[in-house]
Amino acid sequence: MAAPVPPVATRRAAARGATPLPSVVDPQYLSPIADAQAIPYFVNALPRPSRIEMLDGGRRRMVIGQTAQDMIGGELGLLTKVWGYGQKGHRGRGGLPITSPGPTFVARSHHPLEVEWANDLPYAHLLPVDDTIHWAFSGSEHTIERNGVPTVVHLHGSRSRPESDGHPDAWYTPTGVGGPRYAGNRFSYPNLRGAGTLWYHDHTHGITRLNIYAGLTGFYLLRDDAELALIAEGQLPAEPYEVEMILQDRTFRPDGQLAYPDPTWQLGGASGHPEYFGDVICVNGKAWPYLEVEPRRYRFRLLNGSNSRIYRLAFDGRWPIPFSVIGADGGFLEIPAPLERPLLLSPGERVDLIADFSGAEGGTFDLTNSAGTPFPYGDPVTEPASRVIQFRVNQPLNAAVPDMAPPGALRDAPYTIRADPARTRRLLLVDLAQLDVEHGTLTEDGGHGATMRLGTVEQGGLSWSDPVTEDPGLNDTEIWEFYNSTLDTHTVHLHLVQFQVLDETPYIADTDAHTGALSDIHLGEPLAPDLSELGPKDTVRVRPGHVVRVKATFDEPGDYVWHCHLLEHEDHAMMRPFRVS
Repeated sequence: MAAPVPPVATRRAAARGATPLPSVVDPQYLSPIADAQAIPYFVNALPRPSRIEMLDGGRRRMVIGQTAQDMIGGELGLLTKVWGYGQKGHRGRGGLPITSPGPTFVARSHHPLEVEWANDLPYAHLLPVDDTIHWAFSGSEHTIERNGVPTVVHLHGSRSRPESDGHPDAWYTPTGVGGPRYAGNRFSYPNLRGAGTLWYHDHTHGITRLNIYAGLTGFYLLRDDAELALIAEGQLPAEPYEVEMILQDRTFRPDGQLAYPDPTWQLGGASGHPEYFGDVICVNGKAWPYLEVEPRRYRFRLLNGSNSRIYRLAFDGRWPIPFSVIGADGGFLEIPAPLERPLLLSPGERVDLIADFSGAEGGTFDLTNSAGTPFPYGDPVTEPASRVIQFRVNQPLNAAVPDMAPPGALRDAPYTIRADPARTRRLLLVDLAQLDVEHGTLTEDGGHGATMRLGTVEQGGLSWSDPVTEDPGLNDTEIWEFYNSTLDTHTVHLHLVQFQVLDETPYIADTDAHTGALSDIHLGEPLAPDLSELGPKDTVRVRPGHVVRVKATFDEPGDYVWHCHLLEHEDHAMMRPFRVS
């Protein structure tokens, strides 16, 4: 537990007349951090991202830059430097200001968008960069001080061509320096999928965890004709009763600036932060906000935008008002599915919910998180990180807008990929440091965060630079099986595709002490997917000692990646290329 020290006031905070927070000493950080217990919760209204309506398609120029926001609130007057997205009008006048999260794009299926992502980031990073790992500038003479911070945007959940996918090696700087796969900063989004909750975020090689933590995220809501008809017919809530919310945990300094662990800190010879967990839960860039609602149904688009934290969401373990899942990452379930147990949401996952406040007038409900860190066998969550957002049913019902009548069906049949699979691949999630502990073998790196790997069951753990092992043919349908031999739950994300989660099965196997390869595998009884996994998915949780099977069709040619979406793992090479040809 961090030791409290007297409050620290910086000259900057004092000059603004702001009230600095009490500080604590934590050895992971280079200087004292703010005491999260001193940050007030449920005193700030939930910010609502601005929306860029582009249902007819078209072009936009977005600027990626730095701004300052009141993330902490509570009338303390503390402004936090963050990075975000915005628009600048003609000659710099007008347009949407840079914010974090960025504006929400509202697009339409089969109406293409072209977005120019202009890098206007500064020539210093907000957070400590670890240049001992492989990252964008490795092996070059480029520096942030000379060339600026590199970035590239990935539209997570999109079917995009490789040059517009946001490949981690397609980064570029404010000075025009580009990575080996850089093909320009104008990205085309054909919007070839159905309605779903997509999101855009930074994907720069080796510093994704830092750039997303600094604020580079935003929603991208894809509509289609069927969803627009449901909205028009009053069967789905429309704005302002449709609310997108991104959940992120953060650590602050006493003056309100973002804090992130020192990459040189060591604990017992291993990296002290193989994952990152902050004690302050922010929603839409605001610490522990509240949302005032009418006694009616609302539609909530939830996204876990945290680096490593998995959330288990409920209202103190229950659902005192009706909540139903209507959509997964990339689209609708067949029918609404009532929630009866806590909802798991891991980094990169989205869930589409209907909340019914119609019988709860005057009520106040605190959404809480009960997931340990790391999940599932880590430390139990404690206050204040166990709190997320408060709902207050204190607004009068707007009789001019009828409450929606929920649809009985959202699609004609359960989401399935009907094509026969061309092949099945057995893929592996392995921790080389864990092998070292279990077998007394030597690994290439003693740091836990640097030894998480993806690979194949037959070959074991592989590095980013190893030859491609996943090479589907164009328009092939395949089953990918993810075997998790580690002690953590991981989140696996595949670029390009939306997949069907088939099942999850416990397994036992023999493990090669050096490579992690599996043999003599014995499977238990398969388990059906969770409610939130019954629609189109691009990101899936894989529990320790389990294999999760997914089915996907690879319908664009080119080079893509698949990776763990725990960002510290991704940046430490838990990422692999795949090629469609």
